[in-house]
Amino acid sequence: NDEIRVAVVGFGGRGADHIGGVLKLREQGEKVRLVALCDADRDILGKGVQSLRDKGTEVQGYTDFRKLLENPDIDAVTFATPNHWHALNVVWSVQAGKDVYVEKPISHNVWEGRKAVEAARKYGRIVQAGTQSRSSREGIAQAVDWVRAGNLGRIRIARGLCYKRRASIGKFDGPQPIPAGVDYDQWCGPAPMEPLMRKRLHYDWHWVWPTGNGDLGNQGIHQMDIARWFLGEMELSPRVLSVGGRLGYVDDGTTANTHVIFHDYKKAPLIFEVRGLPDKAGSNKMDQLMGGGVAVIIHCEHGHVLVPNYNSAIAFDTAGKEIRRFEGAGDHYLNFFQAMRSRRVSDLHGDILEGHLSSALCHTGNISYRLGRKASPADIRDAIRSQPDAEDTFQRMLDHLKANEVDVLKTPLTVGPLLKMDPRREVFVGHAEANT
Repeated sequence: NDEIRVAVVGFGGRGADHIGGVLKLREQGEKVRLVALCDADRDILGKGVQSLRDKGTEVQGYTDFRKLLENPDIDAVTFATPNHWHALNVVWSVQAGKDVYVEKPISHNVWEGRKAVEAARKYGRIVQAGTQSRSSREGIAQAVDWVRAGNLGRIRIARGLCYKRRASIGKFDGPQPIPAGVDYDQWCGPAPMEPLMRKRLHYDWHWVWPTGNGDLGNQGIHQMDIARWFLGEMELSPRVLSVGGRLGYVDDGTTANTHVIFHDYKKAPLIFEVRGLPDKAGSNKMDQLMGGGVAVIIHCEHGHVLVPNYNSAIAFDTAGKEIRRFEGAGDHYLNFFQAMRSRRVSDLHGDILEGHLSSALCHTGNISYRLGRKASPADIRDAIRSQPDAEDTFQRMLDHLKANEVDVLKTPLTVGPLLKMDPRREVFVGHAEANT
């Protein structure tokens, strides 16, 4: 029941919300206190520490979070570092006796995600994944229960959408300077310490494989998590296939900006769509499907449910008439601190296991893509023919690319292999390269 002392690691972007979340709860009377900040960029760190001091909050500053973990006066650590650090952030922190709030995706690959779960259990720590939709208990959670109760009949397809504009990050011919003030060795951590081959170190790490997972693992992990939540699946899909490409511009990014993933669950397929290009060439607007852009659509026998954001859901009948609305957001940070006090993993809304499974579904989709081959639309249709709703989904992708003046005969799409997985062991069957 004592005051929980919190450190935030990585706050050049999403971590700023962590800081604000802790300060807000303290203002509301919660016994939590921000005591430390850490960032490998000394400029970001210095400005953050000074800003808090100017507002009356005294914090210690660290550039190496391993030193932070040595501080016995820190009870909880929240992480908004790049993806390639997340699993190791969790493992080292729980070994040091800290509870953890880690941003999504909770891992950079499947194997290390499972290791993060195992470490949390082994050391008896509370670890929350930053999938804040899970704390929408009056909204999305009730919609999940309502659909699972059969109110719209059987689920036919769980579909996630990440239609989010992503412009080119630029194209450069050689290594770029590391920003002054950045401890690049610390920033790279477990990733290869290679020359910086893009203009911007921060944020654009999302779009290269050594550190990021594309928008599938950046924004899309939220919608992937909600889609899996509706299905109630607690294992990885037994089969996965991917179609996509980085199209519409040539830049230093390597992840797909146009992508469809088919997860072949037995109960119902989970189909995920990523679009980083606008609705048409020269536009600033994005496509929508059935009223959703960054959203989840649960197609059922007798209607569908649209989840358009992090805190609500709307049910429609087969004629498209709204029949029920679910609304309500909760504080995901507060849930984490409450679970710290109870010491019950079951009190967490976004336990590390849930975060691992949803993150890993993004990773397996990316693996199929990375092992893929360039193919014509006709060849792709043949490859995906066995997947439910594949023809319609693929045709909408082709229409979208055509509207963006992308000629898929000149810059072809990539179709990945249909990968089979042993969901219990979380390894691919008969495909050593995919497991590597």
